[in-house]
Amino acid sequence: MKNGVEKVVISAPSSDAPMFVMGVNHELYEKNMHVVSNASCTTNCLAPLAKVVNDKFGIKEGLMTTVHAVTATQKTVDGPSKKDWRGGRGACFNIIPSSTGAAKAVGKVIPSLNGKLTGMSFRVPTADVSVVDLTARCY
Repeated sequence: MKNGVEKVVISAPSSDAPMFVMGVNHELYEKNMHVVSNASCTTNCLAPLAKVVNDKFGIKEGLMTTVHAVTATQKTVDGPSKKDWRGGRGACFNIIPSSTGAAKAVGKVIPSLNGKLTGMSFRVPTADVSVVDLTARCY
């Protein structure tokens, strides 16, 4: 850590920093952890829901769908996209199917669900508000 920085909280999923979601696994945080991830907004929505369902019924497998407000990385008007052709659509005028890493991130904060969830995302032309739907097959 440089310039006196003692702690860093990453507001996105991380491949190497410990990941925590309040109400799900925050009690595993230790004071000697200097760089941690608070996952994503979608993971923070999905993980508490998945935890409650899994604790009560046990999830065999699940599909999550998120309807997500426009993000800063989207194009404001139609144009080329490095990722895929859908990402090139104008965010203010289209419902755009997209990928999401939230299902995988839930497996990191709830290890018993690792590999059991998959998901998809739709970016919609709103400035704020998102929703997550979880359909699960339980034991």
